[in-house]
Amino acid sequence: MSAHYQILHDTCYHYDSPVSLAQQLAHLWPRECTWQRCTEQQLLISPEPTARRDELDVFGNPLTRLAFERPHDELQVNARLTIEVLARPTLDFNQSPAWELTRDALTYSSQPLSADLLEACRYRFQSPYVHLKRSFVEFSDSCFPAGQSLLLCVQDLMQKIFSEFTFDAEATQVATPLVEVLERRRGVCQDFAHLMLACVRSRGLAARYISGYLLTQPPPGQPRLIGADASHAWVSVFCPVLGWVDFDPTNNVQPALEHITLAWGRDFSDVSPLRGVILGGGNHDPEVRVTVMPLD
Repeated sequence: MSAHYQILHDTCYHYDSPVSLAQQLAHLWPRECTWQRCTEQQLLISPEPTARRDELDVFGNPLTRLAFERPHDELQVNARLTIEVLARPTLDFNQSPAWELTRDALTYSSQPLSADLLEACRYRFQSPYVHLKRSFVEFSDSCFPAGQSLLLCVQDLMQKIFSEFTFDAEATQVATPLVEVLERRRGVCQDFAHLMLACVRSRGLAARYISGYLLTQPPPGQPRLIGADASHAWVSVFCPVLGWVDFDPTNNVQPALEHITLAWGRDFSDVSPLRGVILGGGNHDPEVRVTVMPLD
């Protein structure tokens, strides 16, 4: 079983004054995964960059570096993707070890760690948007009883965030502290993913931030609108037995055919779709339009 999608991700900056120099980093190519294939990809950029380099970042995500050395008062970056998403295997969460055993396995000791454990350890620690605090341990206490299977604990945490938090696009900004999200119980998918990461990592476990897209359904009787979708975010937790397992706290589901993976890192700062530095420009806010269209 599989699903096919065409994805349009359009970003436009209108600057109050000309930008004389700019350097941009784009995470707009999907990474290779066993559960998806990218069959077509195109990146349209205006104005034409002075230099462009495609490479992999430190997390293995495709990264495009763009340099602009001529004055411009507008920047448009349009990604066009065609992706096939494959069904993932059904997992038995009872097969995962107790969460305390997983925590201990990820702890440095006199014995060298395996390559998988060593890779997972880079996602155990504090990162720019995910701080480790006692308050996150206390919030998730009921989800992590002694001796419980790791993945059953994480599933309970996902359900707790889904049931106790309200999706509110006006409640937060990119830099809103997680402690404020926890207090107000409101936010967006990025906030809920960061909160889940903080709860898991604060217990010494490994979890990474996943950036991607989600197929959303228009209201009954309404057509699918171009630009009506948005980027999405969820979490992947490391289990020594079953590997990395994804959880979507915004929707209380395990990602499947309707989730398209773009990139992963420690948090949003590692995988922002487009970010950079400019000289000039004045005030500016990006206009972002995302469309996820299923293909027959």
